[in-house]
Amino acid sequence: MSESPISPFDRSATEAAVRALLRGLGQDPEAPELRETPARVADFWGERLAGYGVDLAAELRPLPGALAPVPVILERIPFVSTCEHHLAPFEGHATIGYLPGEGGTVGLSKLVRVVQAYAWRLQVQERMAQQIADALATYLRPAAWGVQLVAVHTCMGHRGVKTPGVPVRTSLFGGEWEANPPAAFKN
Repeated sequence: MSESPISPFDRSATEAAVRALLRGLGQDPEAPELRETPARVADFWGERLAGYGVDLAAELRPLPGALAPVPVILERIPFVSTCEHHLAPFEGHATIGYLPGEGGTVGLSKLVRVVQAYAWRLQVQERMAQQIADALATYLRPAAWGVQLVAVHTCMGHRGVKTPGVPVRTSLFGGEWEANPPAAFKN
């Protein structure tokens, strides 16, 4: 699984772009109430896009020792991501799980970190679900896996059709769960 390399975050370019945006919106970026806005926005985007720097191979390193091959499912992991089309947030929750196979078992927090790593990027929900599924399949080599994301998109609620609060569900299953996923994914 290869990730596209991206350039490192450029704080000064981000601040300059925010100053230009404020001027484009008819605002004075040097006004007292806006003077710190470019730095605050740069801090925000630095945090919001931190997922590009996550080493998923390190996060999904198996635990030592033999563990029982029982299903591991985390339900309703909250996430916030950013729509790459509008730079508007979308937020919701993920249910992800796997049935350990030859790749072993990982700590529960590692599964949360995989969701966060992909959420903290410019995204579309469908790709995010596929990326999480690919990471599980690639690094854990499980007998079965599942990913379900349910999110509300502000780009849909605040512009265009202006229909707030409509949840979007994307689900992917593989291995032994492809035809019959566990009940946790049917909520």
